[in-house]
Amino acid sequence: MKFVFHLIVFVILTIFTQIGGVIYIISIYISREWKCTFKFKTSIVFVTLYIIATFVIVPPLASLWGRERVKNTPVIQPANYASILLNRNYVRPKMNKLLQKTARNLQGTPIKIHYLDANFPFFNGFPLLPHMSHNDGKKIDLSLIYETKKGEISNKQKSISGYGVFVAPHKGEFDQTKDCKQKGYFQYDYTKYLTFGKINKKLVFSEKGTKRLIESILKNRNLGKIFIEPHLKKRLHLRDKRIRFHGCRAVRHDDHIHIQLK
Repeated sequence: MKFVFHLIVFVILTIFTQIGGVIYIISIYISREWKCTFKFKTSIVFVTLYIIATFVIVPPLASLWGRERVKNTPVIQPANYASILLNRNYVRPKMNKLLQKTARNLQGTPIKIHYLDANFPFFNGFPLLPHMSHNDGKKIDLSLIYETKKGEISNKQKSISGYGVFVAPHKGEFDQTKDCKQKGYFQYDYTKYLTFGKINKKLVFSEKGTKRLIESILKNRNLGKIFIEPHLKKRLHLRDKRIRFHGCRAVRHDDHIHIQLK
């Protein structure tokens, strides 16, 4: 039973952090060899090693796979720090350049770039669940922009995770979610279960702010694609061919913006 328990913990930590499973095994070994006895010894060893690995060891090693952490600035910030603690904040250097250029394009506005999940630090093809394509350092999700009811841009989020609070179609707009679910893609709106709590309920979707952010992203030559829901593309009067529908096999994109390099 102990083996099964350790195996389950190993798998879960590997799925969500990539490095956590290996560190957990190392922690068990150190805890067994360390003769000193105290409560939560293995847990304390794991947390210590994990923090050291995340902030000291992993960043330089990630460069061997052509990846680096998203560079935070006063304009570029994580939507929440879970992405950093879980090592889901790694991108190729060209993505950092794209974000930095976008930030410069936003100068003079109150808009900030809040990023969500990007990629793990190691190995192309290693899945960053629950995403389908965040496995090569070329992708990152950004938060939508919200505003107060008075039209003032806010840099707060609508959910703790940054996902799962949707900007639903207006009456008369095409409902891609309904269409995909009717075709049997039941998972299409499953991110509604991954909010980890809805917050700032008085904020509303900012059409002007989100459009300005997307237009600033589109000025980058290294941009390959942007994924948002079709009804938002039409509502915001965005016509660039790089803004595409992601397909019913993915999940709906009216709670975040997905961007990727060429």
